[in-house]
Amino acid sequence: MRKATMFLFIGLFLLFMAGCGNQVNTAPVSNPATANVPVGLTVTDTPPAGVTVLFFQLSITGATLTSSTGTTVSLLPSTNPVPINVSQLLTDSAFLGNQNVPEGTYTLSLTFSPNTQLTIFNGSGATIGSGANACANNTVCLLTPSTTGSLTLPFTTAPFPITLTANSPLAFKVDIHLNTVIQSDSSGNPTVNLAATNGVTISELPTPPSGGPVPGLGHLTGTIQSLITNGFTLQTRDGRTFTVDVNSSTTYNYPSSVCSADNSTCLATQQVVKVEVSLQTGGTLLASEVNYVQQGGETIVEGNIIRLSTSGSNMLMDLILQKGPAAPSTLPMGHPVTVTVPLASGVVAYAIDSGSFTLPIPPTTYALSFASASDLIVGQEVSVVVQGSVTTASGSGSSSPWAGPAPITFTASSITLEPSQITGSVAAVNVPQLSFTLSTLPNFFVPPAATAGAPPIWVPVNITVLTTGATTFLPTTLTPDSISGLAINDVVSVEGWVFSTPTGPTTITLAAETVLDRGSATAPF
Repeated sequence: MRKATMFLFIGLFLLFMAGCGNQVNTAPVSNPATANVPVGLTVTDTPPAGVTVLFFQLSITGATLTSSTGTTVSLLPSTNPVPINVSQLLTDSAFLGNQNVPEGTYTLSLTFSPNTQLTIFNGSGATIGSGANACANNTVCLLTPSTTGSLTLPFTTAPFPITLTANSPLAFKVDIHLNTVIQSDSSGNPTVNLAATNGVTISELPTPPSGGPVPGLGHLTGTIQSLITNGFTLQTRDGRTFTVDVNSSTTYNYPSSVCSADNSTCLATQQVVKVEVSLQTGGTLLASEVNYVQQGGETIVEGNIIRLSTSGSNMLMDLILQKGPAAPSTLPMGHPVTVTVPLASGVVAYAIDSGSFTLPIPPTTYALSFASASDLIVGQEVSVVVQGSVTTASGSGSSSPWAGPAPITFTASSITLEPSQITGSVAAVNVPQLSFTLSTLPNFFVPPAATAGAPPIWVPVNITVLTTGATTFLPTTLTPDSISGLAINDVVSVEGWVFSTPTGPTTITLAAETVLDRGSATAPF
C-alpha cells in the first residue's frame, strides 16, 4: 500500500502542510466569542505496490472548511496548484501554510488538480501501457496518468463535522492510498482516480496539551528574502512567502566555512535554507531548526541514485531528480539525469548533511564513510552542485533506456549525502547494539552484486540499520517507543544516511534518524 499522509491541525491557527510551501496568512485573535481558529496539514507517504514508483507528484488547488451556516473558509491563499512530491514523504512531512479560521462547526473538502506526474522503472519483462504512455522493459519512463479532471472531495463523516473552539487545537490526518488511486485502463495505461473507494481517507490525531504549540509540522525549503527582528521571511521554490520566527531554542546547522556561530547571526538574505517549523499558540511559525542548503547563485539538485557506471576517468551517476532550483526549465523534477563525477582526487568535494544529528559509530570492523566516488552506491539520496552548463540531448523523449546516458547531463563539483527513505520488514533486532536488520521490499533500487550499471533485481536486500539514543521511533503508540518496540516481520519505513560497508555485516548500512513502525501490515509486494 502506498499513501500520502496529510495532517490537518486545528486550533488557534490555520496550518496546511504538504510537499511544497504555501503562504502564511496570520490574523490577530479577537474577542474569544469570535476567536479565529488555526488549521494545518502535512503530507507523508507509504511504499508502493508492484511497479517501482521513482517519482509521483500531485497538486492541490483548494482546501476549504464549510461551516454549519454555509460560510466557507479557504485554507489556501490562492487557487494556484500546490505540488506535492509524494515520493519524498515516506517518513517526512513538509509544510504548506497557515490561515486563521473563525470558531464554529465545519466540514472539510480538498480539491485536486488533474495534473499529475509519474516516473517509474519498468522491470516487468514486457512493455506496459500504450501510445504516449508506453514503457518498454528495463526503462525509466515519465508518464502522464489520465485523470477525471479537477476533483473536489468532501469530508462530512467522522471526524467531521468538527467544532473549532479557541485555545483547543485539534489535528487530522488525510491518507491518499496510491495503490488504490493509481489504476490502469484496459491497455495498461496509468490512471489516477482519487475518488476511488477508500482512496482518500481522514482521521483525527491526538491533540496537543492545552495552550501548547504544535511541534514537528515538517519543513520548508526556500530563499531568505529579508531579515526581521527575531525572524526572517522565506520564499519557497514555488513562490509562496512565509514569515518565520526564531528564538533561543532555534538551532542552526551551517558549514563552518559559511558560519561558525550557532545563532541567528548566520542568517543572511539570498541563502537557501531548509527550516523545520512548529506552530506557536498565537498562530505564528517558529523555526526549531535552520539547515543551510546553499548560497544564492549556485545550482543544486537532489535525487536518488538509480545506476552507477564508469566511463574512462569518470563515474557516471544516474539520478531521478526530486528537488531542484526554483526555475527548473533545464532540470525538471521527476526526470532522470546522468551526472559526470570525475574520479581524480580533489576534483569533487564530498560531505554528509547530517545537520544536528550525530551519526552512530559502528563496530571497529567497518566505518561509515562518504569521502570519494568509491563510497557512492545505488539507493543513496544525494544533492549535487552543478558545475558549468546542463546539456539536454535534442529530440529527447519521456523515457530513458537502461543502457546509455539519460537525455539530461551535467558535471558535479560537489556531492552531499542526504537522508534516504527506505521501507522493508524487520529481519532481526539487536537491542544491545541498537541495531536491526531491514529486509527491503523487492522494488528497492539495488543492482545485482558486482554488476555495475545493471538493472535492479527484484529480491529483498538486507541492510544493517544503526540507531542512537537520538533516533526517533514512531508512531508514539509504539511500546516501547525505542528499538525494543520493534518486532520481527514488522514493516518499517526508515529515514537515514545510506553507506557502502563491504566489510560490515551487510554491504549496505543505514544510520537511522527516524524509524516508522507500520506493525504487522502486509508488505506491499
